[in-house]
Amino acid sequence: MPPQLLPASAAAFAPRASSVNVVLGSKVEPWLTQTLKRINRVKRPLNSIPQHQRCLTETLSSPNAIWTLTSLMLPKAPESELRQDPNPLIEAIFNYQLIHVEAYIVHVDMVLRNEVAYKLTPDSIEALIEYHKDIYCVNAKADTYDWPEKEQHAKKLHEDFVQAINKFVYRTHVTALEGLEEEGAGELLCGKSEEVKNNITGLLNKPLLPPPPKIVDVVRQPPLLPSSPIGANIWSQSTPSPALPAPVEPWRVLPSSPSVASTSVDSNATIWANMALHDIQASSPPMQFSQPYSTAGMFYSSPMVTSPIPALPLPSMLASQCGVGVGYGGFGWDRYQEYATTI
Repeated sequence: MPPQLLPASAAAFAPRASSVNVVLGSKVEPWLTQTLKRINRVKRPLNSIPQHQRCLTETLSSPNAIWTLTSLMLPKAPESELRQDPNPLIEAIFNYQLIHVEAYIVHVDMVLRNEVAYKLTPDSIEALIEYHKDIYCVNAKADTYDWPEKEQHAKKLHEDFVQAINKFVYRTHVTALEGLEEEGAGELLCGKSEEVKNNITGLLNKPLLPPPPKIVDVVRQPPLLPSSPIGANIWSQSTPSPALPAPVEPWRVLPSSPSVASTSVDSNATIWANMALHDIQASSPPMQFSQPYSTAGMFYSSPMVTSPIPALPLPSMLASQCGVGVGYGGFGWDRYQEYATTI
């Protein structure tokens, strides 16, 4: 990309030069010749490149060679001081002003970049700075909440705008010179005025931003692992919780005999575990005496501190008293018909 070179007069706060820097190529465009002939009252010879360059330089260096880049409709006062009127026309007349942004040409390059550069006039810069300070900054401070450094931020915002508007240089294609008028004045054509308006509005409407919230660093203690030397004593001192007793299967705990309120599970385990499954599932004959059903023996609870209870025989062990034979094969319920005949 060719270098973007500008004369010293295009720098910020630099005064206008007495002569414009014009660089033409080896061939003059026909539209430039027609434009120079149109704006010159006195007929001048334009038969060579030096004649075109001399004529264009003298025209653009005239004190009256001021271009109107764009026009801005801006309020005259802050929003709190604007006049309220039911007629919108009267309200617009009293509350708004039209600022014409004017500039002069500082550079014409028809060799490298084929561009023309404009710098704002001191009057336009002063009008925009005054609006930004007295109106825009006041509205910006009214629309934001208060914080300790709000005034300093608003002052910094205005200072940044002053620097930006003084550095502002609008660069466009050299065909903009077709809008050249007598004595070097002119206006931008082909929608270039709207482009300048958007650029200057972007500089004016920079927001007044409050400072970002402070981030508080939360110091978190690293987790203590068993392998870490710092936490070794902590893990070694921790006492394990007492192991819970192993759960007892409900089918191994059976109701107690009628004469005993509760019995030990271990004392009955060896007797009842020897029974076959089909013997337990066999239906029992009706009996005249039946013990009320209780679920107390179906659940396990921690042993209470009581005096030891002697183990008593179960009903199945009292074979001589009940007349029922006890054997490995079962209770002898298969001979219930003989007992019914005897009775």
